Amino acid sequence: MPGFSDRDRGRDRGYGAAPRFGGGGGGSRGGPPQGKFGNPGERLRKKHWNMDELPKFEKNFYQEHPDVTRRPPQEVENYLRSKDVTVKGRDCPKPMMKFHEANFPNYVMDVIAKQGWAEPTPIQAQGWPLALSGKDMVGIAQTGSGKTLAYLLPAIVHIQHQPFLEHGDGPICLVLAPTRELAQQVQQVAAEYGRASRLKSVCVYGGAPKGPQIRDLERGVEICIATPGRLIDFLEAGKTNLRRCTYLVLDEADRMLDMGFEPQIRKIVDQIRPDRQTLMWSATWPKEVRQLAEDFLKQYVQINVGALQLSANHNILQIVDVCNDGEKDDKLLRLLEEIMSEKENKTIIFTETKRRCDELTRRMRRDGWPAMGIHGDKSQQERDWVLNEFKYGKAPILIATDVASRGLDVEDVKFVINYDYPNSSEDYIHRIGRTARSQKTGTAYTFFTPNNMKQASDLIAVLREANQAINPKLLQMAEARGGNSYGGSWRGGKRWL
Repeated sequence: MPGFSDRDRGRDRGYGAAPRFGGGGGGSRGGPPQGKFGNPGERLRKKHWNMDELPKFEKNFYQEHPDVTRRPPQEVENYLRSKDVTVKGRDCPKPMMKFHEANFPNYVMDVIAKQGWAEPTPIQAQGWPLALSGKDMVGIAQTGSGKTLAYLLPAIVHIQHQPFLEHGDGPICLVLAPTRELAQQVQQVAAEYGRASRLKSVCVYGGAPKGPQIRDLERGVEICIATPGRLIDFLEAGKTNLRRCTYLVLDEADRMLDMGFEPQIRKIVDQIRPDRQTLMWSATWPKEVRQLAEDFLKQYVQINVGALQLSANHNILQIVDVCNDGEKDDKLLRLLEEIMSEKENKTIIFTETKRRCDELTRRMRRDGWPAMGIHGDKSQQERDWVLNEFKYGKAPILIATDVASRGLDVEDVKFVINYDYPNSSEDYIHRIGRTARSQKTGTAYTFFTPNNMKQASDLIAVLREANQAINPKLLQMAEARGGNSYGGSWRGGKRWL
């Protein structure tokens, strides 16, 4: 990847591999390690911008393709309805249903053509004209919906219309992401599409050595993809600046808030000129994310793909097994015997704690299963290795804590198993969203115990919205706790584990 060499990866508190069993500790959830940052950004001062003195810049580059102009309103409405797209806000351009309608530069279209895609995803179809027209926007869509290209390709067009970087200039496009894993994936896409246009990008994240990242920043990069903590370190140290930043992306905003990054995000945004273009992306739309949008965006248009309430990817078959904790191991082994006999069998097993992840990995490897574990106490080196082993099928079983529920983008994961049910329905949706990427199908199995009873009603709501069969024991559990009694559509003949 240009601007990001292998040695940059260094060591990090990220995912790790199974071969060195040990450690593990308790199950802390994601987010900045306690006490690591002190008060991050305390030396940064909010900039007071004199808009009359700032150099002007252009951000509206959208020219509607004649095919889009000629498209009758009824056809547009039918398309949006069929793709479950809703738009809220003023002056939103029509969606573009074919790639050529985006009028991207030829070198971008050449890369798209090599992918063999038939048409843009819904978030791209409606997001591209909106982003190209320079408007602030919020995009709410499931993970795996194509949102990275929805903001990166307009970013390339935006950058090409700005003056060249001069010595000492910071990036023109800044993408803030919650995790190293997501940041690295975005960097890979930015490198692939930016290569032909000679745009340089850098991935900036904590835990790895600072030196190589600083060198890349100081050489000048048009695109910076960063986790908030490390970027704040560099801004405070004067290693980069955001004076030239006119295109800001907040990716997985809900996850960044979950992880406690809101103060850092606000410190960073204070360093960026207020007339920038801002694009916010989220899988869910809780009130905290809505507040962030109100604070950072101006007259924004909101695109929603799918239901606004909590909803799972409908291409995932969800099977819930109501059982006791002591039954999980036997049920897991029977399930894996069935799964591993399939031709496509790549599987992620989620546990709630790092200790459980290590214990389960040890037991499974001892019994001959090709399993590896990742969690927040593993080194960057181990994590990179184990993810490659999983991605390329050498170890088709990955055992992980919630640190892997987002930002882990492996196209051909066929099964997700929730060995432990997570603390929230949002986490459940993101876990199972590791399968059925890019319009594929997948299956999610969940062990649900009496300890999870308080989550029963929420889970039933998610299942019901996705038209899944609902285990009668789950309904009984919800009723016993006094929850709502939800109906469900039965899939004929489906056996319960």
